[in-house]
Amino acid sequence: MKKIGVLTSGGDAPGMNAAIRAVVRAALSKNMEVMGIYRGYNGLINGDIKPLSVRSVSDVIQHGGTMLYTARCQEFRHEEGLQKAKQTCIENGIEGIVVIGGDGSFRGAADLSARGIPCVGIPGTIDNDIAMSEYTIGYDTAMNTAMELVDKLRDTSQSHDRCSVVEVMGRNAGYIAVNTGIACGATCIIVPEKPWSIEAVCDKIKQTQATGKHHFIVVVSEGVGNSGDIAKQIEEKTGVESRATILGHVQRGGSPTIRDRIAASQLGYYAVQLLFEGKGNRVVGIQNNKIVDYDIQEALSMKKPFEDELYRIADEISF
Repeated sequence: MKKIGVLTSGGDAPGMNAAIRAVVRAALSKNMEVMGIYRGYNGLINGDIKPLSVRSVSDVIQHGGTMLYTARCQEFRHEEGLQKAKQTCIENGIEGIVVIGGDGSFRGAADLSARGIPCVGIPGTIDNDIAMSEYTIGYDTAMNTAMELVDKLRDTSQSHDRCSVVEVMGRNAGYIAVNTGIACGATCIIVPEKPWSIEAVCDKIKQTQATGKHHFIVVVSEGVGNSGDIAKQIEEKTGVESRATILGHVQRGGSPTIRDRIAASQLGYYAVQLLFEGKGNRVVGIQNNKIVDYDIQEALSMKKPFEDELYRIADEISF
């Protein structure tokens, strides 16, 4: 291929800029032109496209968010939108596209590949819920951000003998919650992958109280439900003043960690190599510290195992 595009789609994740940088510079090193597609598939449909040079991606590796912006695009779910996107590629001479995003973005990449525009997906999501890859861009930064914020909350919880119920992101996956919980010494971790009850949570708090502890952290994955209701029930059943804190989208921002910058650079480089070889309908990922690639449909059909052992360890050492 001589000319490719790159876009970011879905929720932003720290490290996306590092991936864009790697894609642009890897392509340019192979004498390929690179077009930046702004605002995801929406920009592809509407022709929001500009050429990218080596200097276009200078000094972006340290920034969170995405320099190409991102947007949801309902139109791309329909055949008319897909045909508009394909026509935009033809008009701009784009022979293949690197798509940085999550599973929804990959479904769009598969649809576009099936219509003659080869795409390669890079997993960029803080949720770490892409089954074919052990690690997704943004995950480490999000966990570190959550950990830092929980540490700050602990100060006020300790001062007031309070229980802080902290809701972290992750959509329907509990990976951020279990890792943040064990890193912060949470009394309880509630995730959608594991059965739980408010009675069991309150019993754990009471058992911990009996050992002389008076402040508590309960980490809740957003896929579980209303953290405010959980806090209210804890206070009613234990008598411990409880407050809910939703960390929210602050977990998506900030300067990416070294792990995210390196992973993004590796994945971006590998994605360009696949397109350079004329290969599309692929997703790149990391397994056993090695870069791998899968057919998009195969990747989407895979199921990711939960970190059961880490969850068990967190529970047993949380008193």
